[in-house]
Amino acid sequence: MSRLLDIKNLAVSYGAVNALKQVSLHVDTNEIVTIIGGNGAGKSTMMRALSGIEKSTGAIAFAGQDLGGISAHKRVGLGIAHVPEGRQVFPDQTVFDNLMLGAFLRKESPAELAGEIESCFAMFPRLKERRDQYAGTLSGGEQQMLAICRALMSKPRILMLDEPSLGLAPLIVAEIFKIIKSLKERGMTILLVEQMANQALAISDRAYVLEVGSIVMEGTGQELLASERVREAYLGKHKS
Repeated sequence: MSRLLDIKNLAVSYGAVNALKQVSLHVDTNEIVTIIGGNGAGKSTMMRALSGIEKSTGAIAFAGQDLGGISAHKRVGLGIAHVPEGRQVFPDQTVFDNLMLGAFLRKESPAELAGEIESCFAMFPRLKERRDQYAGTLSGGEQQMLAICRALMSKPRILMLDEPSLGLAPLIVAEIFKIIKSLKERGMTILLVEQMANQALAISDRAYVLEVGSIVMEGTGQELLASERVREAYLGKHKS
């Protein structure tokens, strides 16, 4: 496996508060890597730093290229897609228009992009039924599906998902995890931040535990699932 994302000594501060403290981790091509941790651990801050929304220090290399000084929209063009916590679809645009906005950096015509939109609809049939519906009228689960498809329209090399299960019903959560697994099977590389640690670790190649801005554990998904420390801290509510 080739290393796609390499992070060294990543740090983010808000005044005197150190939200991320010298975080180092990597993601190899066609891996699912999960970050777990409690509220306020710095998980979303890390995702925003990687996508260029948050200012940071340290080194971020993507496909061997240093991302220092590269703006957020240019990172999208390099192949980094970020599905933020809370979905953040465009509520006053239709499902179809949201998907087209996901492809804003691409040169193809709408007709040439039609095949990829149909692929998204095949993945999430409910979105096809709601093609001309305003995104703000969709359920939370449908908005999450739309946010994932919108990110895929940028043709990413890595898909970064921040809490995709947040606030969703168990059946929808199971569907989202099934889709994440299927994307990996199609060759996608995925960096996942997730509160449902049990489900996330079960589909992950590797994982890291982030606590108060620092990486405190790492291992395969199965190793962390089996860890007593992880089970006590993060899996108590979700044991099968």
